[in-house]
Amino acid sequence: MTPEASHSAVKVERWRWLLYVGLAFFGALLTFVGARAQQQASDSANFRKLTDAYCAAWSSGNPDNAAKFYAKDADLVFYDVTPFSYHGWKEYRPGVQKALFDNMASGTLTAGKDLKVTRRGMIAWTTVPMHLSMKTKDGKSTEADLRYTGIWEKRGRSWVLVHEHISAPLGS
Repeated sequence: MTPEASHSAVKVERWRWLLYVGLAFFGALLTFVGARAQQQASDSANFRKLTDAYCAAWSSGNPDNAAKFYAKDADLVFYDVTPFSYHGWKEYRPGVQKALFDNMASGTLTAGKDLKVTRRGMIAWTTVPMHLSMKTKDGKSTEADLRYTGIWEKRGRSWVLVHEHISAPLGS
């Protein structure tokens, strides 16, 4: 083999190697993108079920039914429409009972279709518009559109709220 032919063979081999590396990189990239899209779809479905179950629990009129959705750490802060905030579930549960359920004959909390889920490892946050329809014991009806943000942490096999913020636009 001549030196020129040997040099050409090395060039061809080098290009072939670069092609294999490029194809392997491209394949890995497609796998990563596919896995990420699959995780996002799975997260959206899981948090849709979780959010709907959360709304059903609060709609029951019994805060004990919603307890399973909350981390029980005493230093956690939960913002609600009334009063301003609660510190830990031990304060949240009786506070909501007094502020809302003691005077409520019936109520329904419904999550809107615009649920957005963002996840970073063991932490996820959700945003979704909600609607509260409530009838008080004295017969008055209330309808309120709410904004909801939940910060969830995966603890063991369950997602629990470590912070939430519920607010109503001014004038609603």
